[in-house]
Amino acid sequence: MRKKALCCLFLISISLSMAQNKDIREIIESARVKYAPDTRIEVFNIKSYRQKDTLILKGETTHSTAYDEVLSKAKKLSPRVKDSIRLLPDKKIGEKTWGIIYNSTGTMYRNPKHGTEIVSQALLGTPVRILDKRGSWRRIQTPDKYIGWVNGSVEPMTKADLQEYLQQPTIIVTSLYAISYEKPNAKSQSVSDLVAGDMLIVKDRKRKFHHVVYPDGREAYVSKTDAQPFEKWMKNRLLTGEEIAETAKRFMGIPYLWGGTSSKGLDCSGFTKLVYFMHGIILARDASQQVLSGKLIDKKGDFEHAQPGDLVFFGTKANAKNSIERVAHVGIYIGNKRFIHASDYIRIGSFDSTDPLYDEYNTKRYLRTKRILGEINTPGIEEIEKNAFYHPSE
Repeated sequence: MRKKALCCLFLISISLSMAQNKDIREIIESARVKYAPDTRIEVFNIKSYRQKDTLILKGETTHSTAYDEVLSKAKKLSPRVKDSIRLLPDKKIGEKTWGIIYNSTGTMYRNPKHGTEIVSQALLGTPVRILDKRGSWRRIQTPDKYIGWVNGSVEPMTKADLQEYLQQPTIIVTSLYAISYEKPNAKSQSVSDLVAGDMLIVKDRKRKFHHVVYPDGREAYVSKTDAQPFEKWMKNRLLTGEEIAETAKRFMGIPYLWGGTSSKGLDCSGFTKLVYFMHGIILARDASQQVLSGKLIDKKGDFEHAQPGDLVFFGTKANAKNSIERVAHVGIYIGNKRFIHASDYIRIGSFDSTDPLYDEYNTKRYLRTKRILGEINTPGIEEIEKNAFYHPSE
């Protein structure tokens, strides 16, 4: 009889343990959906398991509210909880949880290995949040909130260091490609390559050159034909659809590069992002994020109200078999039912079947047109502010 009772207690214990395991998994999943549904801009990787009578939480997240909620509910669920969750930025980094990109482009990978997927690029002068460190690799978050790993490429700073850095006068590179030199002479030794959108602190100005300082301390000279003082550039920028279209055409022929957001190589959303960046506007990183911003202009495909500079989106529409729409591609409308986009290389396509540039494939998967101009400083469309486009906050 006693043996049978012990057996029943054992089964009850197992049943309770299984129920609690299910509950904690539901708590974790609920927090993920609520606070970190897009893992491109938030880290949320929390797991749970039991060790005797202790509930162990392990993993990492960038979202402090999600962390607090999971831990609080776990403690109500189990009398003994071991917290092994890393709240990023990781404490081991110390105070230097900020940084500035010092290469012409900082390549961002999904994982801290060169063989993994390239997810994005960060231009020289970009302020970033440093979340984690693994050897020479650092996990960073860019002003558009995108997260990835870089090897080198970033100069770590404290919050105070970054704020001081961002107050200094800068130039922005306006040429698609440029070179900086050791002396104010194009025949002198080169220091590095530069691409459109790179930013550097100005130390002095010579007759034909800007004397600049890199975030890692290198000094160089950049021709005034390749760059402008940031404030002058912002003041003189033209925010019209026609100017957006003209800027887009400057990138014609540049090869497609998955993860590319620079004039060295561009993917579809990296292209739209860079074009708008060269007009002082920060867009979200990916097409599926960009489509959530702006004003809806067209869904029918007649383009009656579309204007140059609008973003056109492509993908798979929701239907009876698949209830979820998939946005897979984006381009820039340039007028007359034509658009420019990154596909093998930056090229122009058309929605008009009588046009020699007719793009049947993309026409058939067209989803909608969204307007960015007129919607600046609404969600996902941020204006670059005076001398600094990222406000560090902790």
